[in-house]
Amino acid sequence: MTRTLTVEGMTCGHCEQTVEAALEGVDGVTDATADRETEQVTIAGDADPDALVAAVEDAGYEASA
Repeated sequence: MTRTLTVEGMTCGHCEQTVEAALEGVDGVTDATADRETEQVTIAGDADPDALVAAVEDAGYEASA
């Protein structure tokens, strides 16, 4: 399953890497790809949507499904 989150606050490549790493640490996530220009992250796997949003927010960014 693939889902997309909107993530605000990513301004550089390091931000993308931080968001990807935070999401890849969530149980059920097999891959995460962030794009600061579109403010979106594509997540592969079967993770709880609330856990995904929480992981991004814990990393310091605003997220919405």
